[in-house]
Amino acid sequence: LGMQDMKQQLEDLAFSALYPKRFAELDHLVSSRTPERDVFLAKAIAEVQGRLADAHIVGEVTGRGKHLWSIYEKMVQKEKEFDEIFDLNAIRIIVDNVRDCYGALGCIHGKWKPVVGRFKDYIAMPKFNLYQSLHTTVIGPGGKPLEVQIRTREMHEQAEFGVAAHFSYKHGGDTSDMDWLNRIIDWQSETLDPNEFMADLKSDLEQEEVFVFTPKGRVITLPVNSTPVDFAYAVHTEVGHACVGARVNGRLVALDASLASGDTCEIFTSKVDDAGPSRDWLGFVQSPRARNKIKQWFTRERREDMVEAGREELTAELRREGLPVQRIWSSDAFLEEMEALNITDVDSLLAA
Repeated sequence: LGMQDMKQQLEDLAFSALYPKRFAELDHLVSSRTPERDVFLAKAIAEVQGRLADAHIVGEVTGRGKHLWSIYEKMVQKEKEFDEIFDLNAIRIIVDNVRDCYGALGCIHGKWKPVVGRFKDYIAMPKFNLYQSLHTTVIGPGGKPLEVQIRTREMHEQAEFGVAAHFSYKHGGDTSDMDWLNRIIDWQSETLDPNEFMADLKSDLEQEEVFVFTPKGRVITLPVNSTPVDFAYAVHTEVGHACVGARVNGRLVALDASLASGDTCEIFTSKVDDAGPSRDWLGFVQSPRARNKIKQWFTRERREDMVEAGREELTAELRREGLPVQRIWSSDAFLEEMEALNITDVDSLLAA
């Protein structure tokens, strides 16, 4: 929505108000390293600009700062010391096209040794919110870690100013990327509690992701530690409801097994009509979609039971009074009484 800058400012203000001592300590640590950091980044930027020029790649190279709350949050969540946070020294490279993104990546890795496990290709596999960039961490000048982001101008506008900026680039009527917004709308309509929706959405946007393949090669993006059940619901709601087993990379696995990027997952479904999920799944699913769909299924099941019980109870009472059941169901007086009670349909009355 393009509110990232405001969000960061509010987070830092709240940080200073809620935890003034921790804020002051971290601010001092960052400030004391600023001169050294500026020298380091200036050298790194100059070397990157030289490598890009040699490769005939036109690019804008800048330093990238971190706001204090994000540093503190990372230290707490990952249980790391200040000196262990890689992205305190970070640069961003903005180029003209996707080809130059990968060309710039080659220049970086040709100059400095990459840190194993720190490369992420969000261009080939965008994040849930359409975010795209190449991320890598290298051992830069002086043997210090340097985090590098590489993206096109369009990707940068979207990352900084939100998905609306992304759609401003679309001139040909291509609405394929509207799928993301449609999923958000569907998700919101399926979640009755607005606070739960916002908490799930924030969690989903911030957490790490894995990319899992269907047997036909379709990529499914899921939260880290997702299971075959999460995968099944991401494919289709009915596949999730009917899921009874899974095979990952050709091997049978438990439904609560964790999936990793690059896995190929095949779901086995029940052939029984009205097959449904297990309540136990709520204990291990990771994706808000799977969790909401499972809860919906049991809510609907309970409602159907309540409707049937209400129907039997009301029918028995009418018969005890010697009243004609079918005539009363369809009588104007019955319908008028429902309307007076603000009840929209018979099932709602029976469930009540």
